[in-house]
Amino acid sequence: MEIPRGTGSGFIWDETGHVVTNFHVIRGADRAHVTLSDGRTYKARLVGAAPDNDLAVLQLLDAPSDGYPAIPVGSSSDLQVGQKVFAIGNPFGLDQTLTTGIISGLGREIRSAAGLPISDVIQTDAAINPGNSGGPLLDSAGRLIGINTAIASPSHAFAGVGFAMPVDSVNHVVPQLIRQGHVARPGLGVTLANDRLLKQLLARDAIPRLGALVVNVLEGSSAEKAGVQPTRRDADGKIELGDLIIEIDGQNIDNFHDLYTAISRHKMGDVVKIVVLRDGKRVELPIKLQPIA
Repeated sequence: MEIPRGTGSGFIWDETGHVVTNFHVIRGADRAHVTLSDGRTYKARLVGAAPDNDLAVLQLLDAPSDGYPAIPVGSSSDLQVGQKVFAIGNPFGLDQTLTTGIISGLGREIRSAAGLPISDVIQTDAAINPGNSGGPLLDSAGRLIGINTAIASPSHAFAGVGFAMPVDSVNHVVPQLIRQGHVARPGLGVTLANDRLLKQLLARDAIPRLGALVVNVLEGSSAEKAGVQPTRRDADGKIELGDLIIEIDGQNIDNFHDLYTAISRHKMGDVVKIVVLRDGKRVELPIKLQPIA
């Protein structure tokens, strides 16, 4: 017995039939079918997914000999508020729906399917509803400038505020998904305590302030080489808290969200200066960012 997970939108990325959509559109699905604008339906396989970025890439099977028409890719770095845009998608199952509007705001932030922040998101008043997710946001020249991803609405229907992931971020993630099936992102090589535990520790005066508490340091990681201290038990079984990260390159860190945002602005191989609290003292440590899954 097959139960359809849901419907969404997408677009053809290249002539070989790679289709880009949101991860939350295909999450939990065992198989997928893609219907093109001419009515042809193809089976598709999952090539790769990036839940942190809410992106997924499918591969159409049984490609025609002449290939597929790929979408023209634009840029999101020079967009301006007030610029006219077009959204194409499948709202409420009404395929090939075109809506239009303007860019209402830039530099917004939303949460990915994994609960992590996605920065520099485009805000638009072009009508976006359930089923539009994964569809293209185009400029007036028909170039891809974003992927329609989310709406802000108490009724779960369009209320004038929609969000699209910027194409510059998409252009960084999608080639990696096609090439290796996942995205390698920069990191320190540590695992951190969750924010709820941090607030409990703060309430008990176990830590002097909020930050990102290091629970474990991965063996051979950049953090280990820099001397970052993990949480451990002493000989009597008493817990000794590890380093509390409070700054990265001068930016204040109060929680995992702050740390993730600060690191996401860098690329692998960059050296960042972190400040940790250790035994009540500030310690500065330069760390070279490493790839993490």
